[in-house]
Amino acid sequence: MGKTAVITGASGGIGQAITRRFAAAGYRVFCGSCSHPQRAQKLAAQLRQEGWAAEAVQGDLSSSQEAQEFAERVLAACGGVDVLVNNAGVAQQKLFQEITDEDWRKMMGINLDGVFYVTRAFLPGMIREKKGRIIQISSVWGVCGASLEVHYSASKAAVAGMTRALAKEVGPSGITVNCIAPGVIRTPMLDAFSQEELAQLAQDTPLGRLGTGDDIAALALFLASDQAGFITGQVICADGGFAL
Repeated sequence: MGKTAVITGASGGIGQAITRRFAAAGYRVFCGSCSHPQRAQKLAAQLRQEGWAAEAVQGDLSSSQEAQEFAERVLAACGGVDVLVNNAGVAQQKLFQEITDEDWRKMMGINLDGVFYVTRAFLPGMIREKKGRIIQISSVWGVCGASLEVHYSASKAAVAGMTRALAKEVGPSGITVNCIAPGVIRTPMLDAFSQEELAQLAQDTPLGRLGTGDDIAALALFLASDQAGFITGQVICADGGFAL
């Protein structure tokens, strides 16, 4: 039986790239989405047309109950999950003093609570099987912080902390937990930036370019592989040197 991977936020730029990479590697992929279920369904349909096993699953993962129901639907379909990629997330730029309670709760709800709820839902099966890969998608801003993105930076830093702690707890069960901190990645999240701003961000990156979803997807697939079996509790910046 082939391996199974769940990718949350599969309808976004990085999420789609990760989902496609895992599907092409032979994984049965479950495309998780909350705000854009049609995109996830379209992605799953395209992958099936290409000969891969893919299904779309909708759920608001910032809700404990919906995250549990999301996991139950996946597990009912496949019996067990080999890889969980917590990629779902939102971003927002605002002055610190203008961040509202609603802004803060939404950011933490999706970027942090969702990671906790989904991981908690899938972890018992991994512990029972004594194997599993959990890959969190954080951000370089969770490592070095970003002006006008305090709530986003805080949520992503918390994911990195969760990664390190959980890796220690579940390591004895044969489960690895790692975190990817992408730098500036060319996805629709950057659509609000002008060409001049994007050019400056590329200039600020030592490798001289913005990252792509495929850059992150390749690392995620490696962390899920047997070659990465002795790597856990790590926060890996895939940022072209941006945070140096």
